[in-house]
Amino acid sequence: MTREILSKRTGESTLTWLTHHLRGRAFLMPVLMLAAFAAIAGEASAHAVAEGDKGYIQEITGVHLISFLYLGAKHMVTGYDHILFLLGVIFFLYRLKNIATYVSLFAIGHSTTMLAGVFFGVGINSYVIDAIIGLSVVYKALDNMGAYQRWFGFQPNTKAATLVFGLFHGMGLASKIIDYEIAEDGLLPNLLAFNVGVEIGQLLALGAILIVMGFWRRTPSFLRHAYTANMLLMAAGFVLIGYQLTGLIIS
Repeated sequence: MTREILSKRTGESTLTWLTHHLRGRAFLMPVLMLAAFAAIAGEASAHAVAEGDKGYIQEITGVHLISFLYLGAKHMVTGYDHILFLLGVIFFLYRLKNIATYVSLFAIGHSTTMLAGVFFGVGINSYVIDAIIGLSVVYKALDNMGAYQRWFGFQPNTKAATLVFGLFHGMGLASKIIDYEIAEDGLLPNLLAFNVGVEIGQLLALGAILIVMGFWRRTPSFLRHAYTANMLLMAAGFVLIGYQLTGLIIS
């Protein structure tokens, strides 16, 4: 029986139907997150650019705004380290005003170092910077679990931390772009287009996260499993750190 037929017979809305059917399965959310995190271990560097995109970047010269806009959006949507950090940042944020504030701070941070890093040719070893990015995920998961208040008796400034880690996220991307030696001709317009694409991709990723979180928060399971979910988020951060440090040692 189709969803449309069920709606007509019961008179319930699609949102009500989804909420009802997800409620009994909400305990699966941390499990699904764990499965996604397990897949991370087999991935390449979080800021790596696909080989086809890499070749395109290296070959073109001049201004290509649409192309770099697309590449920026693609990078953010597929950049699991960004998504994990954003998930941690908005995990307990309910008001759109607060979400906008934190996401804006993150965007200011990574935009600043990405643009400045590439334009002035300032890069950091990609393994080191990606390990720090993994640390940002661990930090946010521990923050969500209230670890700093229990361990040290104080709460770090979450807004300042979001901005600072945003700077590191941007530097990670800048380091990769520098390796691909983008042509000087049209560099600044292309970088600006890429950054706009990153912000568009960030909004798309954030929208998907908020939809999923919105359904989950409507269930009693959310508060029961929030701690577990952040434990898994922390574990994913440690996986990223270990992966990058191992690459640093053997490279």
